[in-house]
Amino acid sequence: MINVFSPNIRLSDIISVSKNLFKTYISGTSPVVKEFEKNFAKYIGKKYAVSVSNGSVALDLALQSLNLEEGDEVIIPSFTIISCLSAVMRTPAKPVFCDVDEYSWNTNLEHIEKIITSKTKAIILVHTYGLAAEVHKIKELCNKKDIFLIEDSAEAHGQSINGKMCGSFGDISTFSFYANKHVTTGEGGIILTDSKVFYDTLIQMRNLDFDNSKRFIHNNLYWNYRLSGLQASLGISQLKKITLTIKQKINQAKIYNELLSSFEEIIQLPLENNKFSTNHYWVYGIVLKNKNIRNDLIAYLSSKGIETRPFFYPLHLQPALGGKYQNSKCKVSEDLGENGLYLPLGSRINKKKQKFIVENLLNGIRHTTAKEEN
Repeated sequence: MINVFSPNIRLSDIISVSKNLFKTYISGTSPVVKEFEKNFAKYIGKKYAVSVSNGSVALDLALQSLNLEEGDEVIIPSFTIISCLSAVMRTPAKPVFCDVDEYSWNTNLEHIEKIITSKTKAIILVHTYGLAAEVHKIKELCNKKDIFLIEDSAEAHGQSINGKMCGSFGDISTFSFYANKHVTTGEGGIILTDSKVFYDTLIQMRNLDFDNSKRFIHNNLYWNYRLSGLQASLGISQLKKITLTIKQKINQAKIYNELLSSFEEIIQLPLENNKFSTNHYWVYGIVLKNKNIRNDLIAYLSSKGIETRPFFYPLHLQPALGGKYQNSKCKVSEDLGENGLYLPLGSRINKKKQKFIVENLLNGIRHTTAKEEN
């Protein structure tokens, strides 16, 4: 099976983890954790970093730290990972769904301005699939209206806008270090902020509200969300080669673009850039112009030994919400959720495999289209 992604693990990663094993730096309180936090904060351009057990936890703690109240609203794109929705639903606030652009697959200022109200207390902005959202404009709006900006950069490691890193704009920014990210610790995440108040709160929230001056006396019922020392040691070595990882992804995307450019009447290819960022292809996503064949195509490709993934299913239609938000006007999110998928990328994919993938993709589109017409 050609996997849809494979972690970019090199000898340098194995050496980094092994060194910290020998030092017994394996727990969440090991000095290597602070080293990783310092390195990552410096790379992104933020003052403070709090590493946590995964990206979903990072979002959850970011929302919890805002002290949202009943009646508050949090704007989130419908086309994104369910972690964003879950984080909002674990607060007293209400989610308000915005749509995304048809071509960049990101939300923008226009979509947000349509649904913002006096009750809007926070916006979760997500950089999606390799292109940056127009966070610089949305940040200006948030500053003007005194709204918190949560910048979810889980898919945007190393992405920038005019030389300023994604993840540096938010009042609180979050990253995931899951195995398919440009920097991975297997599982893991991190929260970045320039606010000492937020930082102090987040430190307590990720570590059971421990206070060394009164050990085992707790004012809050927080949980343990620490990142381990072994994960941090992997993150340190991964961060050193992020530029190489991104360069490889961009080169692979160029090959896909060349192989697929003649078939744009049936496939919408990912944008190579928008007005303020160049795609670094966290994933290589495509949208099928022949409707209602995506799921059959994924099954067809799987039968040929090629793993793919469907695009995000719209959040406002999630069964967990019981139909409460189905009237949200997010038609682009719905179309992407029905007709989008992404193709294998990563260190184990060579040009020969990419040609094999594209050949079977095109055959699969013909096969599933004919099946649908019959």
